[in-house]
Amino acid sequence: MNSNNKVLLVVNPISGGSGKEQLIEQVKDAATKHNFSVSTFETTGKADASQISTILQSENIQRLMVAGGDGTIQMIANAIASKDISIGIIPAGSANGLASNLNLPDTIEDQVAVALGSNYMMMDVISVNGHVCLHISDIGINANLVRNYENSYFRGKFGYALQTLPTLFETDLPYQFTIEVNGEKLVKEGIMIALANANQFGTGSIINPKGKMDDDMFEILVFKKMAIIDILKTLSQNSERDREFVECFSTSKATIHVAKAISLQVDGEYIGEVNKVEAELSPFKMKIMIPKNDS
Repeated sequence: MNSNNKVLLVVNPISGGSGKEQLIEQVKDAATKHNFSVSTFETTGKADASQISTILQSENIQRLMVAGGDGTIQMIANAIASKDISIGIIPAGSANGLASNLNLPDTIEDQVAVALGSNYMMMDVISVNGHVCLHISDIGINANLVRNYENSYFRGKFGYALQTLPTLFETDLPYQFTIEVNGEKLVKEGIMIALANANQFGTGSIINPKGKMDDDMFEILVFKKMAIIDILKTLSQNSERDREFVECFSTSKATIHVAKAISLQVDGEYIGEVNKVEAELSPFKMKIMIPKNDS
């Protein structure tokens, strides 16, 4: 079969907390209908990126499907480097933040159709303290929540919900930030700063309504206070944000300083405590398959 019709399916067998045998068979069946053959690579957490890179090069595969969460897709970004390889996403993680932002369909058959289609986006990639960020990183209260979630026994949105109150009670607010952005040095006070390539978390909360993942920019969002009405507005795509609740700066590069060490998360993965965050757009873009816009 022509290499153009070969697909490598990368599967994280433990993402989302369930086995992937049935999912693999469904993906293979759907791909066959589109005249593609599928080989499978299951991640182990040990040298996955280098092994995938070797497979792609030796078998001249130009299409990749990823069945996993945001962490698996991050690993893929490291594996493909600057290769011209299309990435199709089969959401199979706990929150699936990137997939939520791409408005992927609900069924595996439709997701495979998108992955093997012709419509794609050259998506921006942010480097955050050397880590690949595809949709949202942040420092402050949400990163504390991610840390507590990772240390808990419960997965998915329920697991996040269980950690919300404990995180609020243990967090010493507000934080003091110094932000170097667009030639200015700004001193701000708040509960968190998000570095957003996309517009929403995997949980569905929309924190960056104007965000676009292919505009050669990302947004710095300074959340100043806990305000219930404004937090509820994050469920609405079109709601205007009160500047007393959040300030937004579009940029391609920024540095953030914090006097007291603060939690950092990147695409739902807790990184650790930091005093400095350096973020800039990477020269590398990811070729992500997306649904066609019928409008």
